[in-house]
Amino acid sequence: MAKVKTIGEVLPTYEGPIFDCDSHIWERDYDFLRKYLPQDLHAEWLVARKVGPDGRFGLHIGDRMVENAESNAQGLVPPPGKLKEWLQAMKEGKSNVEGWGLPTEDMMEPAARLAKLDEFGVEGCILFVGEFVSTFGYFPQDATGARVLHAYNEYLHEHWGFAYQNRVFSTGLLSLWDLEAAIAEARWLVERGVRVVCMPMGPAGGRSPADPYFDPVWQILNDAKVAVTFHVSEANFMHPLIREFGETPLQSRRTGQTAWQWMFCYSELPVQITMANIIYHNFFERFPEIRIASVENGANWVPSFLEKMDKMRGMAKNGYWPCGQLKERPSAIFKRHCFAVAYPEDDVKGVVERIGTADCILMGSDYPHAEGVPEPRDFYGEALTELPYEQARAIMYDNGKRFMRL
Repeated sequence: MAKVKTIGEVLPTYEGPIFDCDSHIWERDYDFLRKYLPQDLHAEWLVARKVGPDGRFGLHIGDRMVENAESNAQGLVPPPGKLKEWLQAMKEGKSNVEGWGLPTEDMMEPAARLAKLDEFGVEGCILFVGEFVSTFGYFPQDATGARVLHAYNEYLHEHWGFAYQNRVFSTGLLSLWDLEAAIAEARWLVERGVRVVCMPMGPAGGRSPADPYFDPVWQILNDAKVAVTFHVSEANFMHPLIREFGETPLQSRRTGQTAWQWMFCYSELPVQITMANIIYHNFFERFPEIRIASVENGANWVPSFLEKMDKMRGMAKNGYWPCGQLKERPSAIFKRHCFAVAYPEDDVKGVVERIGTADCILMGSDYPHAEGVPEPRDFYGEALTELPYEQARAIMYDNGKRFMRL
């Protein structure tokens, strides 16, 4: 007889439903960009795996090497969820491609991915771009950059669809780099059934992403109830800061990025800056149907972030509010409209206790990348065993479904 779960009970294993809020494509090749990218952009902006002018093989934009692309290891991929072993091997001076292998069909094809979800016991997933996410920091933040992202969206629509079998939800790419292009792209995506988009973090064209100038774009997403994500990636707006400190951006994160850049210019701080700016600009008063998630930036930062947002609201009570004073605490707004995908190594129990709810925390396997867990269900064993079942289930399943309005 199945064990009956009681309120507040902690279980040794999780056998409930799963909705994975962080999974990825592996791009088989980039011939699709040659097909969709306008010919006038090929020389400078075509993305391809090749040997560059300096003799190095890897992912290139034009003739410029993308330093953080996984295919720079001769097209091999690290085994999913093996980050600890990978880092240990690197610490011991071993090659970071030892144990790497060829990508499997489920990383590249929607039908095979659906079969993999069934094997994993996963009901549905949000599917992000693969190594292409490492290119964001290289594109010009203007209409040209928007054209490159549109070419990728053409591939997503044709090859994966934006809601494959209503279980695999590919994230359309949408930037605010050019207003007219962003309006057109948002409409194009919505017309093709997109349910979730991935956007570069930070400002655009010297404006807050929540500046009313961009409201026509947000209105399209709001009306269609499209979810928005900020996935970890290169934060272009941090590059001037990096240079001011005498360092160089766009270096290999594994061998060339300094500890200071890791701490302040990548991952959680850029997304905090972005999300706080959106909340302080009274964004959700104008667009109450939009939900925003931070993905692959962890969640340990959330409690202190909410505490500080509330405190700074008080400090700026008589200050300048670009879009009007907030009617309630920023933390309350965040908990209603925003989410964060936790890392498996996060103190999720501590996060939940400090913010008083599990409702804005999501799980993500990061499959098939090395940084996450081997299988989505392993997230429970890594991060959630100290939580009562109802909170663990919320993080493993219910919150993701609610974020996606499924």
